[in-house]
Amino acid sequence: MTQPVPAASAVPDPGARARLALAALAGAVAAFGLAPFDLWLLGWAGFAVLMGLVARAPGARQAALAAWIGGSAYFAVALHWIVEPFFVDAARHGWMAPFALALMAGGLALFWALAGWGMARLVPVGRSGLRLVVIAGLLGLAELARASILTGFPWAHPGHILIGAPLLPLAALIGPHGMTAIVLVVAAGMAHAVLSRPLMVPVRAAGLLFAVLIAGAVAPPAPAPAPTAPIVRLVQPNAPQHLKWRADMIPVFFQRGLDLTAAAPETGAAPSLVVWPETALPVLLDQSAPERLRIARAAGAAQVLIGGQRYEGFRPRNTSALLAPGGAIAAIHDKHHLVPFGEYMPGGGMAEAFGLRGLAEVLGGGYTPGPGPALLDMGAGLGRAFPMICYEAIFPGYIRQVARPDWMVHLTNDAWFGSFSGPYQHLALARLRAAEQGLPVLRAANTGVSAVIDARGRVVASLPLNAAGYLDAPLPPALPPTLYARMGDFPVIFLVLFATTLALLAARRVRPLHLGA
Repeated sequence: MTQPVPAASAVPDPGARARLALAALAGAVAAFGLAPFDLWLLGWAGFAVLMGLVARAPGARQAALAAWIGGSAYFAVALHWIVEPFFVDAARHGWMAPFALALMAGGLALFWALAGWGMARLVPVGRSGLRLVVIAGLLGLAELARASILTGFPWAHPGHILIGAPLLPLAALIGPHGMTAIVLVVAAGMAHAVLSRPLMVPVRAAGLLFAVLIAGAVAPPAPAPAPTAPIVRLVQPNAPQHLKWRADMIPVFFQRGLDLTAAAPETGAAPSLVVWPETALPVLLDQSAPERLRIARAAGAAQVLIGGQRYEGFRPRNTSALLAPGGAIAAIHDKHHLVPFGEYMPGGGMAEAFGLRGLAEVLGGGYTPGPGPALLDMGAGLGRAFPMICYEAIFPGYIRQVARPDWMVHLTNDAWFGSFSGPYQHLALARLRAAEQGLPVLRAANTGVSAVIDARGRVVASLPLNAAGYLDAPLPPALPPTLYARMGDFPVIFLVLFATTLALLAARRVRPLHLGA
């Protein structure tokens, strides 16, 4: 029986070299959908072009290479801030910066290359519609794997371009991987429109924009704080990383934090809680009685949550401590998800034997992870907070391991990330955590951006990057538990697997094209 011949594509194949060049360009363009640019429509178009190029590749090798080149360009642009920590001590580490960026971008893009290779192996050439469905599904699964393998790195997912779009409220329903699925499925549809009916592209693009705006409009805003809501003060001392631990500057930054803590209230009401950023305490926690007394005097009747360091036995910890009025330590949370190559070296003792240490290590031997997620009970009025120290805020699943808190608090030192995209992307991920859970986030960052984020992920107040200051704001209320808070990623994973499997089954029913019986 004669097999039907699919209609020829309206867009000619660009050829091998042009395909790779266009893939690199498309990947780089897609990264402009992320913070600080937030050009989400441009980012969506970049993903559409890249997926179309991969789907049109004539073989598995070509598809994998196009996906890898495009992914490498995407991650190089999105994560170029990764070079910043190497220039804090440029004489020692600066030479590593280009290698770190190349290895990270190329390594993360291997997940995309595997998706491209699998698509080309499983779906025959000429079935661009099925290929686009499958590459969308496999890229979604690749991003799920990237978020968990080798401790995971869920930063710069395709779905993160929607944080700056009206679609952010959808995170409450489908979470970060559902947002990635939406980006990839819509991008696949855009690519199919270009390959089959180019004249329909403006119409479909207008329809997409209209749907996005409607989706953002139907989500009601988060409720305003009650008149009796407690006031929280965020302290931003603005200690540049290359000066932060210099002996003559440590007392300067500490005094700055004390002055900001003791400053007159902005709102007329005194703060109930003062939040300092990560590692703001200049001495070890168990040797800090004089410093804690000075902090308590500056804070008056307020509790203080401050980032510091401590030893538990011989194990160094990156920690946050809740200080009661008077300076006594009321509770401790140790950072449990550390930054590989930053706060510890994979390989442990072997790496140390070769003189290798994490870039962010202050205490020798690298930090030891804490026991895991926990809650801080701050008493009447403030309730229970879910603490996150720096890197922990990029992981959406930890909060589901504890009872639902009343709010989240994020202590970070983004001075490591430079002054351009890194701090803003980190802030965007804190916004995503708020929208996913329907919980407000209070964020104290050493050099910024410190912010109050409501339960829809909207920044209601903030301090600018690279400026010292303090911010007083009422604690925003929480929303009821969201669908994502109750269900997690399971529904999205199931739907992606189901849709990809259906497309692969359809592809298996398509025999190689030929003429004649």
